[in-house]
Amino acid sequence: MSLLEALNWRYATKRMTGQKVPQEKVDIILEAARLAPTSSGIQPFSIIQITNPDLLAKIQPIAYNQPQITEASHLLVFAAWTTVTAEKVDYVYNQITRERNLPADALSAYVDRVKGIFAAMTPEQQFNYAARQTYIAFGVALTAAATEKIDATPMEGFVNDDLDNLLGLPEKGLRSTSLLALGYRDTANDWLANLKKVRRPKQELIIEL
Repeated sequence: MSLLEALNWRYATKRMTGQKVPQEKVDIILEAARLAPTSSGIQPFSIIQITNPDLLAKIQPIAYNQPQITEASHLLVFAAWTTVTAEKVDYVYNQITRERNLPADALSAYVDRVKGIFAAMTPEQQFNYAARQTYIAFGVALTAAATEKIDATPMEGFVNDDLDNLLGLPEKGLRSTSLLALGYRDTANDWLANLKKVRRPKQELIIEL
């Protein structure tokens, strides 16, 4: 199946069967998200993988009782860093320097510029930056799920603070941004399953200059 065929096949699945997705397929989706591009390669987010039924049952009311939360095989929580500190930037670039076998000071001028950019931001601006980077990985994960023929539901309909507190994210320096439910479509009960995919026409969406 080509990429465009996969994207035409996928839709925001409203009901799932509860069938388990093989972990090796979920790992492909997670690896795709890990390989997604981010600004300056900082990857300012984490992805929490949840399969525990008791925990999913606690999350469901936080997500306005959407059935996919408990019908999914896996629930992925995308969570952005609350702040981007100089220490975090150093950690990232120390790894880059080490793995590329570069001299210790090879990237120091660039790293100083990056740290200066974040130092000029408020904590909320730093979080907003991190959240935007998180959505890049989120989109890549959605695409990877489609190519693996795994149904996926992107979700923003949940109470972020309640979910963060349930998962202990503030202590980890994280705030949730979005959810991705993975599973298999229940075509008998999903009203959206057999409806035509509708998108804006190319001539309206794309502007040529």
